[in-house]
Amino acid sequence: MTESVKVVECPRDAWQGLPEIIPTDYKVAYLRELIAAGFKHIDAVSFVSPKHVKQMADSEEVMQKLTASLPDGAEMPEIIGIVVNEKGLERALATPGVSTIGYPYSISAYFRRANANMSRDESRRLVETLRKETAAANRELVVYISMAFGNPYDEPWGTELVGETLEWLKDIRVRTVSLADTAGDATPQIVADVFNSVKDYVAGIELGVHLHGSPVDAEEKILAAYAVGCRRFDAALTGLGGCPFAGDELVGNIPTERVLSALAKVGGDTQIPEGKLAKVLTMTMELRAKYLHAAPVN
Repeated sequence: MTESVKVVECPRDAWQGLPEIIPTDYKVAYLRELIAAGFKHIDAVSFVSPKHVKQMADSEEVMQKLTASLPDGAEMPEIIGIVVNEKGLERALATPGVSTIGYPYSISAYFRRANANMSRDESRRLVETLRKETAAANRELVVYISMAFGNPYDEPWGTELVGETLEWLKDIRVRTVSLADTAGDATPQIVADVFNSVKDYVAGIELGVHLHGSPVDAEEKILAAYAVGCRRFDAALTGLGGCPFAGDELVGNIPTERVLSALAKVGGDTQIPEGKLAKVLTMTMELRAKYLHAAPVN
């Protein structure tokens, strides 16, 4: 028996921390190959200050060229655009092809202040604005709960805090949430325990995971989440990207190819044929070699 599973490919997360700027046309070509490979959900762009994330300064141009270059009649996938403030929301809503707005909501006060310079109340007011504005614009909203699987900053943390955050999101009618292992240090058991503990808070919400880690435990984390009911997974081909402050070059996104093979073993139907990944995997390896000067660790 197979079960439908949603895989969200995350080139935006893979690219944003690279030290060299990837040309716009290369990004467009890469996104086109993802679509050709069968990906229906792509975290592709972000609308943040170019001063802080130079790699994403061309998001509007990327989307304009992508939508213009698709063949007539081609189905546009779900494109997620990340925002961190109302200015970014305005840019995202004005960009054709961006169907879903993504927002990282941190339950860590330190991380929230360091990355967005917001208090808890300010961040929550922004989420409420995002929900109202995306609904009015007929767009979707996904909220990522940063530090959902642990907190490296010696702050209060626990499943009760994650659950309270989910209840608040449900109350304001957010319908898609992804639990993020921001620092990449959660074990497979912690992933299973947290997801299992909070999933009952969110009837009516699509609850997924955005995991980081080393390739060594990638499959175990995916299968741990799947075993307790997760059916939405964020990943990036070859594990490129991930936590920028983990202090370990082996810690990155969970490799998409490992997600697909792991889920196939347990009957998870991603509707992404592994046999169609060859060209975009080759492009990913070329990108690693040229812009990161490194190959993935197997």
